[in-house]
Amino acid sequence: MSDDISTRLGRLSPEIQAMMGVYALYWKLEESFDCIETDLSHQECHMLIKLNAPKRMGVLAADMLTVPSTITATADALEQSGHLTRQRDPEDRRAWLLILTEQGEEARNMLVAVAGELFRSASGLNSEETAEFARLACKIRENILKTGIPEGLKK
Repeated sequence: MSDDISTRLGRLSPEIQAMMGVYALYWKLEESFDCIETDLSHQECHMLIKLNAPKRMGVLAADMLTVPSTITATADALEQSGHLTRQRDPEDRRAWLLILTEQGEEARNMLVAVAGELFRSASGLNSEETAEFARLACKIRENILKTGIPEGLKK
């Protein structure tokens, strides 16, 4: 950061500086994700990344901070393209689990690797700083989920 920008930002409160950094990172990553060569939509990529283990659609909706109807449409598209399957949940036969296929696992692994590279490049953080940022971001997310989930996303 140039001295002029650093000086101007230094006059702002730490909270505003943090928000400005998060916004800048978000927009840089959004721009970078558009460059990933894939036939999948952003929502489909997001779902694949969140499917690190078989999950019920309701749990996945909460993880993705979206409404269940969006999950259903996205899951339908990923199932049709061969990235996931639905299986009955052995703990509740009324519920379905979304499970990645081999094709889905390969796509997920690629997305996770590319997302990591994009984050490192956009953020300029080293490994220690990234781990601390991740810890703080998880704390923030947990607080938001506890206190400020938008009305349409509440169960």
